[in-house]
This record gives sequence, structure tokens and C-alpha cells, in this order.
Amino acid sequence: MNAPLSRLARPASRRRGRPAANRAVNLLLAAALAALTVASVGIGYAPFDVPAAVADLLAGRTTLPALVLWELRIPRALLGGLVGFSLGLTGAAMQGYLRNPLADPGILGLSSAAALGAVIVFYGGFAASLGLALPLGGIAGAAGAALLLNLLAAGGGSTLGLILAGVGLSSLAGALTALALNLSPNPYAALEIVFWLMGSLDDRSLDHVLLCLPLMALGWGLMLSTAPALDALTLGEDTAASLGVGLVSVRLRLVTGAALAVGSGVAVSGAVGFVGLVVPHLVRPLVGARPGASLLPSGLAGAALVLGADIGVRLLATRPELKLGVVTALVGAPFLIVLLLRNRGSRA
Repeated sequence: MNAPLSRLARPASRRRGRPAANRAVNLLLAAALAALTVASVGIGYAPFDVPAAVADLLAGRTTLPALVLWELRIPRALLGGLVGFSLGLTGAAMQGYLRNPLADPGILGLSSAAALGAVIVFYGGFAASLGLALPLGGIAGAAGAALLLNLLAAGGGSTLGLILAGVGLSSLAGALTALALNLSPNPYAALEIVFWLMGSLDDRSLDHVLLCLPLMALGWGLMLSTAPALDALTLGEDTAASLGVGLVSVRLRLVTGAALAVGSGVAVSGAVGFVGLVVPHLVRPLVGARPGASLLPSGLAGAALVLGADIGVRLLATRPELKLGVVTALVGAPFLIVLLLRNRGSRA
């Protein structure tokens, strides 16, 4: 979309002073994210001398602190930021496109399909034979779901049809996942699947980071490219189309971008819920309630939230480690209830 169209898509009163305020919000969130990343690297169950580990790593000494830093702490912090950014950005994009404040990254069934792909790998026993079989299975599941949704989107289906297709896909993937658990001949394998579905960043390596990062980056770019169109869509699809918005193109970019970002995130971390649902509500008032302007700060806030939750997981004196998806649900569900009650009160 060209610049005049993006200006037409929002009132002049919202344009004045907004770019500087939005930049300030992004800078503050980026600073918070950087601080949480450093904290995530330094916090763990055992005492850890981070400066000494960094010095050993830079000097090429293969000491235990250097190995822990490079093989465990850094990958965990990076994955926390990457997964959180993907969830926050996708949640904001889905809410903006569907114009539904309750939309989240799972509304199109991509998360469920990615989880199903990983469960199939578990069930088939491939996870034991290949180290990256699990995330590759999750990515394959998300890719299959994205292909089906893109066929619908390219055919010019309505937004409602896309939502219904996503709901149906999510239900089917959930049913097949439950079937795999029910038919699992080994109860320990079923328990392992359940634990993985709860979401965690524990025992991840740089291989997981290198596997998901290119896919996520491509997905982020596709979704961020729809920002002007999302602002125009606040005026309605007919008006946006009259302003030059290619609705089919926007739908294809959003579906593909969400599949790449969320699918690869679920593939490496399991299901981490409520981040993409809650974060856009926190960010939107700071950027003038513009869907397009909320994309980048929602990603940054999502990354900060996941990193903060993962730090909390390690600070809690529970063994075995509490799953990350459980923590985000415990934080996100009450927040959502309070948000709904507050909105109902304001409308009254």
C-alpha cells in the first residue's frame, strides 16, 4: 500500500505526535527485552559466574561454565525472545485483521496443527532416532495447515470462512492428538507428549535456534508488511478495497506469516498460550489503538513476557520444573477475565 493510502486510513488527530510516541514505546520495550535477556542468561538453579563464563568462551577455553553458557543459557534466552516475539506479533496481526479482540495465534488452527505434527513424531518413535525430528515434525504440521488455509484464502473466501476453517482445523488436530495419546502403547511416551504440549524452553540448544530463526524472520516480515493494510481495514473491507488494499494478498501474507512464525515456535517450545491474546491489549492503548502500529511493540512485549515467565519458572522452588505454558496460562487467564470485566463496565 502506498503512503497516501496509509494516511487516509487513519484520522489526522491520530497522526499528529504518534510516530515519536510509538518510537519511544518501541525503545522502552526493546530496553526491557534486552535487560530480561541478560537476566535470563544469568539466572538458573545453580550458582553461575557469568563474567567468568563469558571470558572463558571468548578465550576459547572449553570449561564447564563456558559450555553451560553456550549450550544451555544462551539458547534458552534466545528461544524465549524468539517464541515470545512470534506469539505477540501474530496475536496483534490476527486481532487487527479479524477485528476481534479475542483472536489469538491459535485461531487459525496453526498451533494445533504444529502440535499434531510433533505428536506424530513422538508416536512414530522418530524423536529418539533424530535429534531435530520433533521440531521438524511440528514445522511440517504447521506447513500442511498453512497450505490448506492458503488454498481457501487464494480462492477469495470470506474472513468468516477463514475463521471457520481454522476452528475446524484446530478441532481436527486436537482430536487426532487425543487419539494418539489414547492409542499410545507406552504410558511413559504418552506422559512425555503431555509434558511437551505444556510448553517449555528447557534443554534446548543452538540447533533449535538455527532451525526456527530463519522461518520466524520470514514470517515476521510477511506480517509486518501488512501494517498499513490493517489500519485501512479498520474502515471496513469494502472501504479498504476501494482504497487499493489487496484483500487476498493481505490474507495470504498473514496466514503464511503466522504459519511460519507460530508453527516454528510451537515446534521448538511446545504450546505457550495466552501471550498472543493478552499482549496486544496491553500495547494497543500506547500506540493510539492502531492495529498496524501495534505489531512491532506487541512482538517486543510478547518476547519480554515469555522471558519474564521463563525466569519465574527457574526462580520457583519446584521440581520437576514448572512448564512455561502453565505459567503463562496462570498469568494470562486472570488478566483476560479482568480485562473483559473492565470493558463491560466501561460500556455500561
